[in-house]
Amino acid sequence: MSVQMPYSRLHLASRSPRRRELLTQIGVAFDTIVPRNSPRDDPALDETPLPGENPTSYVERIARSKAEHGCRVVRWRKLFPQPVLAADTTVELAGELIGKPCDAEDARRILKRFSGNTHRVLTAVAIGFEDCIELALSISEVRFRLLDDDEIRRYVASGEPMDKAGAYGIQGRAGMFIEYLAGSYSGVMGLPLCETAQLLKHFGFRL
Repeated sequence: MSVQMPYSRLHLASRSPRRRELLTQIGVAFDTIVPRNSPRDDPALDETPLPGENPTSYVERIARSKAEHGCRVVRWRKLFPQPVLAADTTVELAGELIGKPCDAEDARRILKRFSGNTHRVLTAVAIGFEDCIELALSISEVRFRLLDDDEIRRYVASGEPMDKAGAYGIQGRAGMFIEYLAGSYSGVMGLPLCETAQLLKHFGFRL
């Protein structure tokens, strides 16, 4: 479905500095809107997987919920009416969803599991305006080389894994762990630019 009204700016419903960086990279102007409370404290943004939910359904559902919530925030705060972009990234290994680590020990455990194995990174992008929500999905395969315990320990001690799905950031020090990538580098970062640009064009953005 194509939305005919042209836009030059959007609301970004995300706290992620990587998503802000990537939007800036492709020349998209935005205003950041975030919940006043932590997403974990907001029932509308509960990221708990549903029983039996597969990774694709999960990441699309969360991205849609974030966009819908962002649209409500725009109405509540009487912000300028423009499209709301939200995204969600999750990691899947052998059918298991891997989110952000809860502590350093959890980060070490996740990275140890990734060592020498291939996992999938799924990022869903949702753009909403009024009653219209459009979604796009990026799925990438990432293989880590074998990691030794000492380099995992040093990486976790850097603090970089702690706010990232899968306990690593491809754009940071963890780039040296990756021996193979099939898919979208920016999608692994948290916002697949190809899919995002196509969605934005539906809303009249000229990129």
